[in-house]
Amino acid sequence: MKITIVYDNCLAKAGLRTGWGFSCLVETASAPPLLFDTGADGVTLLHNMNQLGISPGSAGTIVISHGHGDHTGGIPEILAMNKEAKIYVPASTKARIPGREVVLVSQPLQISEDIFSTGELGGIEQSLAIKTAKGVVVVTGCSHPGVGDILKAASHHGKIHGILGGFHGFRDFSQLEGLSLVCPCHCTQYKKEVAHRFPEQHVACGAGLTLEIL
Repeated sequence: MKITIVYDNCLAKAGLRTGWGFSCLVETASAPPLLFDTGADGVTLLHNMNQLGISPGSAGTIVISHGHGDHTGGIPEILAMNKEAKIYVPASTKARIPGREVVLVSQPLQISEDIFSTGELGGIEQSLAIKTAKGVVVVTGCSHPGVGDILKAASHHGKIHGILGGFHGFRDFSQLEGLSLVCPCHCTQYKKEVAHRFPEQHVACGAGLTLEIL
């Protein structure tokens, strides 16, 4: 399994652009690539995809964590270049896109062989639970429902190996103990504290970062 950070407010690779928002591409052996969130604007999103060698049309699935603009801003541009992707959005957004298959997510569901949605938690946000040989990797948007509740929901699919994405104002760091990967991204208030508390597990997030978990 491979995760590439496409959009973030920090930079991990020269030549890319930053912005206040989040997007990542998830690649597994069992399904076409999945684009999780679209950042705050399509110009930055498409620029970074081009620099990373990612074709906008390659995503077979687009999953939106929640309806805030820093995660949905690139939708018009990506859909203009990708006519086939199935789209999953939290039910609370009530999103409708004419001519496109849109799944309104309320309960936990399976997206592909190894990728699951936690369902809409807290009435606002869904996260991904991805099965790997090392355990479940959780991908979050902003963690508005709380990192603890997200990890609990994802744990139904197996032992949690790691978590990547926005942690919002999360600071109950004890809930991250035992994880092998901790990668706080956009919209994480206590990044420095996480890095200090988990020096061996911590990975600094930024546009262009690639993580491979085999």
